[in-house]
Order: sequence, then C-alpha cells, then structure tokens
Amino acid sequence: MTRDASAFGEMTDAGLLMAAAGGASSAFAEIVSRHYQPVYRLAWRMAGDAATAEDLTQEAFIKLWRNPRQVRDAAALKGWLMRVVANAAIDRARRPSLATLEEGPEPVDPQARPDAPLARAEASRLVDAALAELPHRQRQALALVYFENMPNAEAADIMEVSIDALESLLARARRSLKDRLAGQWRMLLDGLTETGS
Repeated sequence: MTRDASAFGEMTDAGLLMAAAGGASSAFAEIVSRHYQPVYRLAWRMAGDAATAEDLTQEAFIKLWRNPRQVRDAAALKGWLMRVVANAAIDRARRPSLATLEEGPEPVDPQARPDAPLARAEASRLVDAALAELPHRQRQALALVYFENMPNAEAADIMEVSIDALESLLARARRSLKDRLAGQWRMLLDGLTETGS
C-alpha cells in the first residue's frame, strides 16, 4: 500500500523519517524538498562555490537516505542536516587541493572610474571573499545566525557548542570582517544602496 505523495507534505519531520526508514521514497523526497535550500545555503557559505556546495548538500542527504534511523531526535532533523553539511565542508577544506584560476578573485579593472559605485554583485563578491577567509567555525556561526536567521540557541546546538562559545565565534567573526573590509566600506555602501542617477 503506497501513500499519496501529497499526504507527506502534511507530516512532521518525525513522521517523514519513519516513513523513509520504511522505504517510502516519497517521504524522503519531501524531506529533501523541505530542507534542501537551507542546507545548500550553509554549504555554499562554508565552501564558497556552487559546485562544492551542491556536492556537500548531496552528501548530507545521501547519508540520511542510507540510514534515516541515525537521526536520534527527529524534531531536530534540520539541525542534524546542517551539522552534517558543515562538518563535511570543514573536512573537505582540510584536504589539500590545487587552486584553479576560476577560484581566484576577479581582477580589478584598472580602467574603471574610481568614483563609479560598485554594483551590488561586486559588493556581494567582496563580502563573500572576506567571509571565505574566516576560519570555518566562525563562517558557520555567521551563516547560521545571520544568513539562516537561526536563534543563537539553535545555532549553538547545531554547532555543538555553548551559547557563550557561539557568541564568542560571532564576535570574532564580526571583528575580523570589519578589519578585512575596513578599507572598502564606502565602496561597499555605494554598491549596496540604491542610487538614482
């Protein structure tokens, strides 16, 4: 007896995990549908590129697919997935690899007018480059709290640290970003604000 796929959309994560453990691929598809975007965004923030983020996200869901029962607290499924993808990103970053030209920063056009405001995309690229230079744990803390809008308690739980430790990571990350972007703050502000001309 198969359950209508639309019925899975009304189930809790716990119910979906039980159904997926019983072999219901539609239940697993609903889990992926529900949690893919936040898991991918964290992977992207941690890895810094779309291809690696996609790989890491798939690895996290494959790990869950292979054994849905490994999630001890079904109510914390999203946290479990976030923890798995963050740990995978840290592990991958520790592996030695050769950097390619595509991974390097975009060269600055020497012919560009110095008074021309940066485009929103350029401002975003500068911030992303500064984020990529942060230690993994600081980047993870920022991604969870500021980009995923998680409360500190939930982010600390995902990172398996105390709230004080999370707040310390956030403070160090903010300080580091401020230092890294100090010379570019006016260009960033121009690039992020709407100017009429």
